[in-house]
Amino acid sequence: MIWLIFWTISGILALSAMIWIVAAFWRTADRDADSKSYDVDVYKAQLAEVDRDLARGIVTEDQADAVRLEISRRLLAADASAQAQNGTAPDAPAPVTKAAAVLGGAAVIAGALGLYATIGAPGYGDLPHAERLRIAEQLRAERPSQEMAQSQASQTLRKPTAEQLPSGYLELVETLRTTVAERPDDARGQSLLANAEARLGNYTAAYRAQQNVIRAQGSDATAEDWALAGEFMVLAAGGYVSPEAENAFAQALQKDSNQPQSRFYIGRMFAQTGRPDRAFQLWRQLLDASSPVDPWVVPIRAEIEDLADRAGIRYQLPPDAAGPSAEAIAAARDMSAEDRTTMIRGMVSTLNTRLATEGGTPADWARLINAYGVLGEIDAATAIWQNAQESFADAPEALAIIKRAADASGIPQ
Repeated sequence: MIWLIFWTISGILALSAMIWIVAAFWRTADRDADSKSYDVDVYKAQLAEVDRDLARGIVTEDQADAVRLEISRRLLAADASAQAQNGTAPDAPAPVTKAAAVLGGAAVIAGALGLYATIGAPGYGDLPHAERLRIAEQLRAERPSQEMAQSQASQTLRKPTAEQLPSGYLELVETLRTTVAERPDDARGQSLLANAEARLGNYTAAYRAQQNVIRAQGSDATAEDWALAGEFMVLAAGGYVSPEAENAFAQALQKDSNQPQSRFYIGRMFAQTGRPDRAFQLWRQLLDASSPVDPWVVPIRAEIEDLADRAGIRYQLPPDAAGPSAEAIAAARDMSAEDRTTMIRGMVSTLNTRLATEGGTPADWARLINAYGVLGEIDAATAIWQNAQESFADAPEALAIIKRAADASGIPQ
């Protein structure tokens, strides 16, 4: 019923617009057809009136000649003025102008309908703001579970081949699995297993091991522990933020409201469930507070302008000379999850080089250890932790910040 009312009103408005357009051209055509001969006809009528006055004896022959001369002069001047105003090109006949008006009006209506069919939503009902929010909330509440999402994503996830792994790595992981199975409450062993499974691309096994880390630590589980569990869930689901992953990130934010990975993925969740406005606000705040080499900066910069556009917000990404280049951002838009991971590895390597040559804050060192932990490169994370212990040996408070990242990444102490 709504669509019928919509098309009825639209049809009436379009027809009214067409009538106004045609009427304007129609009047112009009639006026143009008459105006060109109007002055000439008036002066011709005056010449005929002079002849009638002469015949009736009202004027003499000399007077009639003088009047004829003046009228003829005015007639020539009017004709010259009309030619100068209208140009020398012949005017289109009135019927042609009228036909063009009708066709023009029809083309306007057809163009409007075609444009609406292309970018509009025919048959879609009106969606007030409150209704859109209700639909988004319903979409969020009814979205697929983690198990359903990861079963669909498992066919597309790529895993490293044996040739791409260090020699003997698969055997070490198998031994670790056996050991952890015998000691399910060993938080450190479960953490090592989670990172090892992630490096193999077994993200489902990785997040389950990370859940065991949280279970074993109880209330001592950190925000990074929860965030890592949620991130493994997202990777297992092919980039989709499930209700279970959302809960893990919410737990992380309860412990640390500034936990960056959780803020990033909660923003991703809002973008996936019809709330680009909330996603934009989260990502903009995170982007403003982040270092250019943080791994979430590239995907945020690649998508935030489109997110703002969807939210109806005017926003232009500020230039950042220290951040990823415009070419890198453009390339990230079309990258697969695996290719983006490769780019992130490159940026993490850049941060590693900067810390080795220029030094950095304790937060920078902790961020690097966390990044290597997420990527499953425990050997690299361990090396960074050892270097940090030497660099911050005289700064126990700074070292404590870095140690929390090392513990969260499962680095052997």
